Amino acid sequence: MATSGRLDRAALAATLSGQEHVISRQQALGCGLTTDALVHRIRPGGPWQRLLPGIYLAQTGVPTVPQQEMAALLHAGPDSVLTGQAALHALGFAAAAQRFDVLVPAARRPASVAFVAIRRTTRMPRRVIREGRRWYALPPRALADAARFITDLGDVRALIAGAVQRGDCPLQALVRELAEGQRQNSARLRRVLGEVAAGVRSAAEGDFKDLIERARLPVPMFNARLSGAGGRFIAIVDAWWPGAGVAAEVDSREWHLKPADWERTMDRHARMSSHGILVLHFTPRQIRHSPSAVAATITSTLSAGHARPLPPVSARPAT
Repeated sequence: MATSGRLDRAALAATLSGQEHVISRQQALGCGLTTDALVHRIRPGGPWQRLLPGIYLAQTGVPTVPQQEMAALLHAGPDSVLTGQAALHALGFAAAAQRFDVLVPAARRPASVAFVAIRRTTRMPRRVIREGRRWYALPPRALADAARFITDLGDVRALIAGAVQRGDCPLQALVRELAEGQRQNSARLRRVLGEVAAGVRSAAEGDFKDLIERARLPVPMFNARLSGAGGRFIAIVDAWWPGAGVAAEVDSREWHLKPADWERTMDRHARMSSHGILVLHFTPRQIRHSPSAVAATITSTLSAGHARPLPPVSARPAT
């Protein structure tokens, strides 16, 4: 880009201020900075640093996450949108990303480089969340895109089931995103959404469902709301076998660390037992490392439940 040779300090300051002190080579030259002056600023020990090819941070030190986001968007070009884990972090749903996924129109071909992963798409988001000059995909798109590039099924479960359980994103919005989005790399997302629709609400519960399927045990109702006579609420349990009056809980900790937590668990267990419910407790560690023992316990408890009159308990999916 041709420049006038005169530095427009006000324009440079405004650009840096609006972009987290990140600027592209084209923008810098457009403000009147000469090529020599730019090279001088990014020299070793100089006041600027190079974040990506043609993208600079006008300060020293470790760049912040917003600065990396801005650099990723400038590298990707106009109208690009952050998605996946990067967008989820900005929305407060996930930890900071190591890789910044950026959506760009399919006709454009910027390259993935360093911490930036370019995702070309024919479905650019029609609505985005804007934070200054940074654009983020809405939660359904960001979650679906993140899930497509996570290779571990347990991690996809933790991401998707956790988001639905916390109320970060409605299940139906994710189902629509799956239907409208690309099929490539969507198998794990499709599976987890099916599990969540069936009542699974955590990664540990997903592992428990896998164990039940592998052991060919009767399929329970997941995330069931139990009520006694007159519709009186008893508890919400992770798994419920109505034909045997057996409930199973996947405990998130090996042992409760606080006395109050332990007392609440014992009270809940006693309340269910008082209604004739046979209650099983398993830890994620048991499910992962002792699946045969867990399956044997469920089998024997179901047999015991079938050998007695059913308790007067009704169940429906918890909302």
